[in-house]
Amino acid sequence: MTHDPLTRATHALLRIASGLIFFCPGALKIFGWFGGMPAGFELTPLLRTAGWMEVIGGPLLMLGLFTRPVAFLCSGEMAVAYFHSHFPRGFWPVQNNGQPAALLCFIFLFLSAAGAGPLSVDEWLAKRRGLRAPRVD
Repeated sequence: MTHDPLTRATHALLRIASGLIFFCPGALKIFGWFGGMPAGFELTPLLRTAGWMEVIGGPLLMLGLFTRPVAFLCSGEMAVAYFHSHFPRGFWPVQNNGQPAALLCFIFLFLSAAGAGPLSVDEWLAKRRGLRAPRVD
């Protein structure tokens, strides 16, 4: 990653904001926050698993802890969500309301390749161990 302060700041903001956005549907499913699931909506084992991935993965991404593997798993979850829940309603994300799932899938894929970046526990741990965080140029 470049040392440009603006690039570093936006990398951190992307990770933190996407982690928060990812956490919210999990909190809705698991804890009933934000109004909870609609009345009569069954929380299937697949949705419960997705909810726990969101509740755990979102904060880990916000903190930048274990970012590469967590982001990879979250990217996969969003791909499954897109093809399972949205794609059957139409090809294009704008048609099937799958824009958030598609966008988060690719953001998390980027984070799995680029790492947590600045203002992250991963970066702090790497510095503490005397290692430089992997850079993407």
